[in-house]
Amino acid sequence: MQPGEDLAEKAREARAADLVLILFSHHSLPRPWLRREWEDALVREPAEEGTRIGFARIDDCVPPRVLAPQFNLSGLAPKGLRELKRWIRQRAAAYNPPGATHYAGDLADLDTLGIALADRPGCETAASRALAFEFVGAYREDFDEVFRLESEDRSLAALAGDWGAQLGLKLEGELEENVDRLREFCSARRFLLLLDGAVTPAARQLIFRGRCSTLIVEDDAGEPVSDPLRQVQRALRDPAPDADWAELCGLARLGRRLCGEQGRIAECYELMEQWHAAAEARGDSGAVEESAREMVWILEGWGREEEAQRLEYRRATEFAQQMMLPLWPNRSDRSAPRTAPTR
Repeated sequence: MQPGEDLAEKAREARAADLVLILFSHHSLPRPWLRREWEDALVREPAEEGTRIGFARIDDCVPPRVLAPQFNLSGLAPKGLRELKRWIRQRAAAYNPPGATHYAGDLADLDTLGIALADRPGCETAASRALAFEFVGAYREDFDEVFRLESEDRSLAALAGDWGAQLGLKLEGELEENVDRLREFCSARRFLLLLDGAVTPAARQLIFRGRCSTLIVEDDAGEPVSDPLRQVQRALRDPAPDADWAELCGLARLGRRLCGEQGRIAECYELMEQWHAAAEARGDSGAVEESAREMVWILEGWGREEEAQRLEYRRATEFAQQMMLPLWPNRSDRSAPRTAPTR
């Protein structure tokens, strides 16, 4: 606003936008400023047109109190800036922490996390799950959405697939491609990722830059694992020598089905590799052949034809079931058939 211009008229010009923010200061606020001079431009007309209009005080001036919403930005007060940002955003994360949690520690810890993660993108650590969940409740209006990944003892493929499923993304490519897709999608959005549990090298690969914030939760294990796919992954990651083999094979097939239904192909390939190795160690040629067939199909879908052909050749020559076919010494003697194996 140039010297000599009228604040009410500038507000009328601004209503061409979707949202208007009027800054009040000793320099911009007319004195005296009668209600009949500003009420139409700042209250009635925006209401009639459906224009969102807000008012910010940037020094110790005293604007009309009836103008709302009104934000105190004098001295760049963090509280006022945060309230203004939330008014502009008009959205909040829908995530609800599991169970009833209450943080009984120093509330200054919440302010520290708020400055580090909510006021700007960043990465910070919470000493307890209760603090992390308290932070989510207090600052949900600063994030588009909150996602939680329980990172302990999980591979990068499993973590990426879990996050993709929470986002509603089908990650059907190879692992590196899936991570790149997650990075591109999440970095452009105001997400908060809760990395819950031990932060492994795999989990650290999902700490993205851009607009996304990450809160690392340093706490003991939370509630028992209830996700069937996670149970399968845990069982196949390091199967016990005395594990029930038939049950383990059933879990592998369950994991294959769940991954296929959710488009989590990299996880499916990882599970089939683990099942394949376990089947070889136990000498189960049927399970070896079945897992190899699935791996061939996945490799072909990824365009890795040479690897698929090598694995298919090995599957067909070493693991495929043999059939006994009749074999005669010559065409004229068929009275005494013999048998010989063929592949």
